[in-house]
Amino acid sequence: MTNQLLLNIRAYDPASMGLEVLDDAALAWRDSVITYFGPRSDLPEALHVPDAIDGGARLLTPALIDCHTHLVFAGNRADEFAARLRGVSYQEIAQAGGGIMSSVRQTAAASVEQLVASALPRARALAREGVATIEIKSGYGLSLAAERAMLQAATALGEQTGLQVIRTYLALHALPPEAKENAAQRAAWIACVCDEWLPTLVKEGLVDAVDAFCEGIAFSPDEVRQLFSSARNLGVPVKLHADQLSNLGGGAIAAEFAALSADHLEYLDDAGIAAMHAAGTTAVLLPAAFYCLKETKLPPIAGLRAAGVAMAVASDCNPGTSPQFSLRLAMHQACTLFGLSIEEALCGATQHAASALGLTDRGQLKAGLRADFALWPVAHPAELVYWLGDLPAALWVGGRAFS
Repeated sequence: MTNQLLLNIRAYDPASMGLEVLDDAALAWRDSVITYFGPRSDLPEALHVPDAIDGGARLLTPALIDCHTHLVFAGNRADEFAARLRGVSYQEIAQAGGGIMSSVRQTAAASVEQLVASALPRARALAREGVATIEIKSGYGLSLAAERAMLQAATALGEQTGLQVIRTYLALHALPPEAKENAAQRAAWIACVCDEWLPTLVKEGLVDAVDAFCEGIAFSPDEVRQLFSSARNLGVPVKLHADQLSNLGGGAIAAEFAALSADHLEYLDDAGIAAMHAAGTTAVLLPAAFYCLKETKLPPIAGLRAAGVAMAVASDCNPGTSPQFSLRLAMHQACTLFGLSIEEALCGATQHAASALGLTDRGQLKAGLRADFALWPVAHPAELVYWLGDLPAALWVGGRAFS
């Protein structure tokens, strides 16, 4: 590709600009890499091109990054939403065979092609609002074949859309019914997940990271350590659903394995915060699940902020506890429900979201990084969090205009 140039823009980079906007900015790139970002007046002569793109005085930002989703699934759980409105708790639904298990049954019955077809509108909805990188978890499969199908569907989504997809193996998400009351079957199934399925899927090139659900209704700290030890032996980074419904020390467990992130964190304690800070583990906030479950225990935002733990924000798009396809809405919820500032929410969906995925080549407007950026029809960065509903962005992914 030749040099490309974007002019007539007002630019904002959450990583370095507070809420200040750079008027009359320029962005140049070649192939998939930014070669210049800054004032138009300082643009090197060698980067001037005759067919520069006119940005229409719109606001330029780094493309957004959704660092925690369960985007690939079949069916829905609207019936459980209705049950929760009647007062049935998430834990009661799960114990009765619903919850994650409901999605497991529906997803296991779908082909890879059907999974891709159902997830494609969700991926495009995220892209429409400026998301260029999406993390997608497996975890609605209780067999190697079903986990493989979900990861293959996530791979195909990236190939078909051109979006960047990070694939996370989340087999420790739910237990098969027969293993719930039988300790030997439980141990055997977990050993299979850790020692057979994971190495197989890593060898097949389908796994970028490993995750687990550490919770009383899910998997114990020791079971999580068993999976994470296998991941470490394979050189695969880990993440953790931690301290969402109770305090099992999930944040500290994540830090013990130098996890990229610990996610949810409503019940995270001071020891977990200190461990995460020492390990450089990013806190991923998921306010949509908090909202949908009508939770009242807030994550320790002040403690995370005081300790200097990076805070990312993600949609947690899933059929049970976060049926929303909007990262911008999650940013708004993080501000209104959790008390994040506008700057924290914007940085949480760009630079810190990149950190939560172990990606150092994106999330900022900076020469040498990927040319992932978005143009917005707004005057001020705060509007990206303020407005609810549709706010379509023009998106470039790896230097290519997304359509």
